[in-house]
This record gives sequence, C-alpha cells and structure tokens, in this order.
Amino acid sequence: MQNFRSDKKITPKYNSDGLITTVIQNSVTKKVLMVGFMNSEAFKLTLEGPDVWFYSRSRKELWKKGETSGNYLKVVDISIDCDEDALLISVNPIGPTCHNNTESCFDKEENSSEINSEIIDLIFSIIKDRAKKLPDNSYTTKLVKSGKGRISQKIVEESGEVAVAIMSQTKKDISEEMSDLIYHLLVGMHISDLEPKDIYKILRNRNK
Repeated sequence: MQNFRSDKKITPKYNSDGLITTVIQNSVTKKVLMVGFMNSEAFKLTLEGPDVWFYSRSRKELWKKGETSGNYLKVVDISIDCDEDALLISVNPIGPTCHNNTESCFDKEENSSEINSEIIDLIFSIIKDRAKKLPDNSYTTKLVKSGKGRISQKIVEESGEVAVAIMSQTKKDISEEMSDLIYHLLVGMHISDLEPKDIYKILRNRNK
C-alpha cells in the first residue's frame, strides 16, 4: 500500500470553531465507518497520508486514528461536498473502526456479532497491511516470510482438516476449520497478486 499523496485542490470551509465535518467510508464496501471533525492541521496531516487524523473537541487536541488501538484508517481518496463544508474520506481500515470493537460506529454494540461477507474484505486488508509492515509476533508475518511453498502446504493441510471435520465433528468445529482455511486462502490470494474481487467476479459469472 503506497502512502497517500493527493494533488487535488481541496479548500475546506471550516465552521466558526475552525472545524469541518468528516465522513469516513470503507473504500471497498462503501460502508460508512464513522464521522469525526478536522481542523486545518488535521486535514493537512491527512492529506499528506497515509493515516487519517482528527481534532478531538473534548480533549481539544489532534489525534491520529489507531495511534492507541492499532486500528488505523489508511487514506485512499479525499473528496469534498458541493458546499465545501464536509469531507468524505475513503479508507482501507486496519481492524475495527469503532471503540466498541465493531466495524463501524453505526453498528449497534448489541448486534456486533452479526457479521456478513464484508469481513472477508476486512481480513484481506489486514493481511495486506501485515505483509507490507511485517510486524513481529504476527502469524501472518511468519507465513508470508515462509514463502509460497509453505503457504500452499498450509492450504492443503487446512483443506484436509475441513474434510475431516465435515465427516465427524460439530457445526462449531467445522466453522472453525473452515475459517482457518479461508484465512490461509486469503494469504495465498495476496501472494498471488489477487484480491477477493477477482474471485467475486468469477463466482458471479458462475451464478448465471
């Protein structure tokens, strides 16, 4: 993932408090993740990339999203509305955006267990970030460094475990084994220079 640098000529109109409303949207799923506020300095830092910065009205200070949690928002694109008094920032989120550990601040906490297919794109974006930064103590780091041969071997092993689970184990066990397989397939997808959308296209055609 390249650091974001924009050559757009964006001139925000800040309100009387020197702030502008900022909507954050997942670049892949188009889901709104959160709404925050920026002052001119936060906007400047965000424009430089790669991460989104905000201004905290309660703490009265700048803050970079993910600085404490590690759940960063990687800037993909920045747009401004027709009145130039609201920003829309398209991002690749690293982990949950909300402090309640949900994907979006608009997901009700009591419904946070309701996960849909968007989780595939979320996990893939995390794998891409891990593969680029190679953080210590990360299984993804270890797997990527091991190379295609080891990753292919793990996919074969996980496929076998899924087959065994289907024959004799509980739904929970089968779900866990399938989740392991899907994760390793996503890693294999990344090292093969593919993305989930490439698979979605094929599956859509097969549904005709």
